[in-house]
Amino acid sequence: MKTSKEGIELIKRFEKFVPLTYRCPAGVLTIGYGHTGKNVKDGMIITESEAEDFLKEDISEAEDVVSRYVKRTITQNQFDALVSFIFNLGEGNFKKSTLLRKVNRDPNDKSIGDEFSKWVFAGGRRLIGLVNRRLAECRLYFKS
Repeated sequence: MKTSKEGIELIKRFEKFVPLTYRCPAGVLTIGYGHTGKNVKDGMIITESEAEDFLKEDISEAEDVVSRYVKRTITQNQFDALVSFIFNLGEGNFKKSTLLRKVNRDPNDKSIGDEFSKWVFAGGRRLIGLVNRRLAECRLYFKS
């Protein structure tokens, strides 16, 4: 499965394009649409086109994580919401999460919504941006 246009737009809405490296609230060096990694160096400047390329790579990695760990059949909206979640929080957090366990037990379990809302902290602080993102991911997850 691949992320839909709606899923990509959700990620872009919360990541926002930033052409210069910066430290996210968790202290990680970041550029473009939330891109992190070994190739991000302090003082970098990129174009929006380069950011789009990084975004495609990062989304592809998050898609692979969903495919690797989710053992149940899920809808496109559920897939997109999980890709956004992983894009933001990473494979390690996802694979050990109660969210994943609940998805693998019953992807339509309404208590999954509560699991999204637990992941709203960065650098030890509750961030309204993460509250809003988790709410948007949850809404997309349960959208018919």
